[in-house]
Formats: sequence, structure tokens, C-alpha cells
Amino acid sequence: MALSKDDIIKALEEMKLSELNDLVKAIEDHFGVVAAAAVAAAPAEGGAAAGPSEVDIVLTNPGASKVAIIKLVREITGKELMEAKAIVDKLPAVIKSKVKSEEAEEIKGQLVAAGALVELK
Repeated sequence: MALSKDDIIKALEEMKLSELNDLVKAIEDHFGVVAAAAVAAAPAEGGAAAGPSEVDIVLTNPGASKVAIIKLVREITGKELMEAKAIVDKLPAVIKSKVKSEEAEEIKGQLVAAGALVELK
């Protein structure tokens, strides 16, 4: 019997971050692909059509795995454990300010993969 999308998503939600990482690597190896965030092409005429070059990363919800998010926030910010916990406890919270868009997308991806809800402003 084939699994539905909902069944797969539910199974992914229950996995640890390290298990998800191993799964992504296995899928990449099996299908011969690379799981990378899509990068939008720059507009031919720079300037007004382009998005902001620097953004703030705002954590809006830590999701079900608050401990994993606290550890990630600690790693991302370089703060002590209690400082990272204080950030996660007071939401919405700016994790990092004035970050280049590319780096912000990467950090957002890490937090989302761990179950958090994140906005780039």
C-alpha cells in the first residue's frame, strides 16, 4: 500500500534532525540529485525589482521540538544556552539582524527543518 503525503509528513515530523539529515543524504544518493534551496535569478535590471539585500530572521514559533530549536539558536547566535532559551521563550524574537538574504535563507531552512516557524523581514 502506498503512503499518502500526510503519512509521509507525519513520519517526518516524528524524526530527529539527525535522522532527517541522513534521510536527505540517502535520497540524494539514491536519485542522484542534490537537495538545495532554489535560488531566484537576479533581474536583468537591478535595483527596484530586487528584494532587500539584508533581512532580520524572526522566530515566530519553535514548534514541537523546543529543545532542538534552542540548541540551533545557540549555534546560530553564538550565545550561551540560557540566553538562547530566553530568546526562544519570548516570541516573536529576532534571531539575527541585518543578515544577507542568502545566509538568512540557509538559517531559515535549518530552523524550519527542526520544526520552527520563521519569517524573514
